[in-house]
Amino acid sequence: MKEFKPFKEGKVREVYDNGDSLIIVATDRISAFDNILKNRITDKGAILTQMSKFWFDFTKDVVPNHMISVDVRDMPEFFQQERFDGNSMMCKKLEMLPIECIVRGYITGSGWASYKENGTVCGIKLPEGLVESDKLPEPIYTPSTKADLGDHDENISFEQSVDVLEKIYPGKGLDYATQIKDCTIALYKKCAEYALSKGIIIADTKFEFGLDENGKVVLGDEMLTPDSSRFWPLEGYKPGQGQPSFDKQYVRDWLKANPDNDFLLPEEVVTKTVDKYKEAYELLTGKPFTR
Repeated sequence: MKEFKPFKEGKVREVYDNGDSLIIVATDRISAFDNILKNRITDKGAILTQMSKFWFDFTKDVVPNHMISVDVRDMPEFFQQERFDGNSMMCKKLEMLPIECIVRGYITGSGWASYKENGTVCGIKLPEGLVESDKLPEPIYTPSTKADLGDHDENISFEQSVDVLEKIYPGKGLDYATQIKDCTIALYKKCAEYALSKGIIIADTKFEFGLDENGKVVLGDEMLTPDSSRFWPLEGYKPGQGQPSFDKQYVRDWLKANPDNDFLLPEEVVTKTVDKYKEAYELLTGKPFTR
């Protein structure tokens, strides 16, 4: 049996080269504040992979995506072992664009902090009188650069995203920047409306795009998981305060409240986190989670 070694390791994922495709494995690691925590969150990788699969299927009419299969039987024999089952996705190879495509439908987190200071989010002027967790009149697009492991992403304007892409793809910067912005807003609107019907508010999320062999824009990476999004329960939603969430905000809050944490979570925080991930998956898909 040919053994595979990941050629790229992110905070929580490992990427393997499978010739004309990639195999992306979502591990049970969890990161917060750009640090990998010492705990493993059981089944987290499989929940994220299955959730991405659900959304890729749901949005393939909006923009093509990189998913080929999440069934390890479609992959080389090396991946047909328990540790890869359910948390691995075989994907088309793309030339990834160096922009994180962030879309915000509600005002929260760093956006709320910025708005309180000067009435803007990432340089975008917003109406006066908004309160924390308010729904925005229209979703806003706030791209950022993609930082290497250990560095921080940097918020940039749409115009700066054009410049970044123009340097790499002369004559195509505006076209690619506009395409990924339009796709980001369209994906968010379709998915946020669906999620709301299932009792979940998607406050914000991020997408990543790449180019296929013909230079066409394709959705890559993960999609609308609790790792890349803020999910709030619709029940009990109340603007004017922070909201409980289905994502790793619970982990972030605990770390902030316990500054000498050494990036180690107590067991009850681990359990509550995985329970929240499962609950979000089951509400959105209408199916119980199985690996």
